[in-house]
Amino acid sequence: MELRGDMRLAVLIDADNAPRSQLKAIMEEIAVHGTPTIKRIYGDWTMPNMESWKDLLLKNAITPIQQYGYTIGKNATDSAMIIDAMDILYSGRVDGFCLVSSDSDFTRLATRLREAGMKVIGLGEKKTPSPFIVACDKFIYIEIIGNVKKPPKKRPPPKRHRGEQTAAVEAPVGQAAAQPPESETPQSKIPQDVIDQITATIEDVAGEDGWAYLGEVGTLLLKKHPAFDARNFGFKKLTLLVEAIDEIDTEYRPNIIANNGQLIYVRLKQS
Repeated sequence: MELRGDMRLAVLIDADNAPRSQLKAIMEEIAVHGTPTIKRIYGDWTMPNMESWKDLLLKNAITPIQQYGYTIGKNATDSAMIIDAMDILYSGRVDGFCLVSSDSDFTRLATRLREAGMKVIGLGEKKTPSPFIVACDKFIYIEIIGNVKKPPKKRPPPKRHRGEQTAAVEAPVGQAAAQPPESETPQSKIPQDVIDQITATIEDVAGEDGWAYLGEVGTLLLKKHPAFDARNFGFKKLTLLVEAIDEIDTEYRPNIIANNGQLIYVRLKQS
């Protein structure tokens, strides 16, 4: 079963390990992957520092689950969240889970849910330990949500009336003309190990002619590296990321079966 936009999702949030300032962006990101039919957040709501969550939970229709801290230094919230997750699992009302936390204590929970055939999406900060990341089908860093900047719109040059001079067209004698700063090339944003991961995956998926369907490449990349996301490197989609890599050719083909849109194929450039 692949990640689908129509999945029924149970969203379970660890209030002790989730940034409240990003809650709206987190819920919007989850909506891309499915329909959040169950939305719960766990914490000790009697604590003064939890008061600022109230308006956010009301705006996003998230149910707070009260869990007292029985012992200092022990996190009872984790246990309550794990018990609820198993109850939801056996109810059969959802197709997958979204676990919002940066705590590695949920690693075994993610593994158990996947063993039961559930899709598991993790959302946490970049400090999240690797075991929890790889236990999920897909892991999304909260820092990148909504962080991809759109390129600025090009404005047409201002109209000039006859006889008007443009400002500073030529530099004074003996002074070099100001040069625009050299912009960063798209590929320079991408670490070499990521390029290697992508090219290796293309080779794994490619047919005898060397071409691979980009959708299959993306699926296999997520299986190998659950935290892989084009937005980690400043690109909105995988297509844009791949097109920025010099070693890869891209080809758009008509979708004959659906008779709508195009399919994107990629291959390593021929030497």
